[in-house]
Amino acid sequence: MKHIRFFFFFFPVLLFGGAKAFDFKDPKGVNTVIFQLDALLESINGSAGGVSGNVSFDPEKPAETSGTISLEASSLRVDNSVLQEHMHGEDWLDVQKFPTIEFSLANLTELKQQGRSLHALAEGKMTIRNVTLKMNLPVELTYLEGMLEKRNRVPGDLLIVRSKFKVKRDDFGIKPGEYLDKVANEIDISINLAGACPVK
Repeated sequence: MKHIRFFFFFFPVLLFGGAKAFDFKDPKGVNTVIFQLDALLESINGSAGGVSGNVSFDPEKPAETSGTISLEASSLRVDNSVLQEHMHGEDWLDVQKFPTIEFSLANLTELKQQGRSLHALAEGKMTIRNVTLKMNLPVELTYLEGMLEKRNRVPGDLLIVRSKFKVKRDDFGIKPGEYLDKVANEIDISINLAGACPVK
């Protein structure tokens, strides 16, 4: 998975009407994806920092939120260097051939406001190793108007995206049915990302 684009393409800062484009390529390098595979014999834990993409978000029309977030597959890291080499290799993620992992968001459904945060289902498509599947992911969005300056010292707004979800490696053709005692089929993923919409 050389790139995981868990996903939102770059648009101009202002989109249709009140929609704004939030850039998730974080200059501070804080945006990360955490993953865990908890098999019978081994638990594999790691992270990835190669996040990019853009999200179109209108606080007045949040259901129309759309975009793409990507992750560089080569940025996936685990402490064991041999395991990491295998994970990046052609038998598993093949990051040279498939450099990005991507989630393309179409819209939000089942919206519920809780305090400053909006809870919803993100309807879209996940692409890993050139296999694309429809997925609905639980998300929590927090729109922070005028707060970008406190984080990045640049005037503008922030959009915080949090999510915890699972994917199955056999759904994406990654060694289906093999090595299940050491490499779990189900992968737990946690994201906590900040997107920036600077004022121009």
